[in-house]
Amino acid sequence: MRIPAESLVSIEGTGDVVRFAVVLAALAGLAALVSKLAGLGYSTAQLTAAGRAALQLTVVGSLISGVLGSWWLTVGFAVLMLVVASITGGRRVSGGPFWGWAFLPVCVGALPVALVLLGTRIVPLVPISVVPILGILTGGAMTAMTLAGRRVRDALTRRHGEVEAALSIGLLDRDARLLIARDDAGLALVPGLDQTRTVGLVTLPGAFVGTLLGGATPLQAAAVQLVVLIALLAVTAISTVLTMELIARGRLSLADEKSRT
Repeated sequence: MRIPAESLVSIEGTGDVVRFAVVLAALAGLAALVSKLAGLGYSTAQLTAAGRAALQLTVVGSLISGVLGSWWLTVGFAVLMLVVASITGGRRVSGGPFWGWAFLPVCVGALPVALVLLGTRIVPLVPISVVPILGILTGGAMTAMTLAGRRVRDALTRRHGEVEAALSIGLLDRDARLLIARDDAGLALVPGLDQTRTVGLVTLPGAFVGTLLGGATPLQAAAVQLVVLIALLAVTAISTVLTMELIARGRLSLADEKSRT
């Protein structure tokens, strides 16, 4: 049975647009207010993130038809996604200015997996397939780099004495850091694992819902989501390992560590 193409969100007139904007602004404000009252921090960041998302999606939504109509524009947009993801994740991990090494966990995490899917024709080699699948994989690599990087940095700062003890018995800097940080870095894999384990029972992810609403059969939608989830497992594993290795080798910021030595 084929599901008729529908939209998950109904916006058909000016009144719908106003209601849409008001509700989303209220939800962003609620997130910021709860964070502020609970002392979690990031309340301003939540508002700015919501505003940026609205602006960026509006622009992308207006331009995407032109992008998907040209392979050159598709490649350019793909490069832009990789650059923005690398810069965003790199700043989060380094805790300061962007470090060029951050391109490695994002690009080496996302691109080979995308090439496997496209090269085997699991994902059709057409712009309308390339852009979303690469976007999903790039986002997964960026998130894994951010989570792994922050956890590794925190572990090395918090357990600096243990790093020094490992160095005192003859371990190299890299090996001493990996010994302390490996378990913390592995926690970056947990969100993806939980989502994969519970898909269909707890959550219906975006790729499944979007494909279903686009007119695919439920089995086709399930196949798309399965490809995405398992590909993300590979991407996040690669990105996490590379992030951990780069920090252990001092290629990404170790300001907190270096200030103690």
